[in-house]
Amino acid sequence: MGKTLDRELKKGSAELLILALLEEKARHGYEIGKLIDERSEGVVRFHVASLYPLLYRLERRGWDERGVGARRRRRRRFYRLTASGRKTLASQRARWREFSGAMNRIVEVRCA
Repeated sequence: MGKTLDRELKKGSAELLILALLEEKARHGYEIGKLIDERSEGVVRFHVASLYPLLYRLERRGWDERGVGARRRRRRRFYRLTASGRKTLASQRARWREFSGAMNRIVEVRCA
């Protein structure tokens, strides 16, 4: 049951995580996955095989766009946030703050 719950929580927050990292600067998929792992201290991880379909889905929605850059003799695809993606990120952040605040008010122990 724990693994299923973890997977569902990750699935529900994947778009927000990716959009937030793209807000800082254009990144390639491997870097996005690595940053999620590092910043969550290993609690949240995305396998590259599951990350790229998410990036493609965001691109189809118009929230990110691919650019190609040369780096170390290889062409890499970089993703950057679009104006529509920035609006979506702002909306998702607001909902996340509201939701996580409500959850904390419920689950945190209160002193009597």
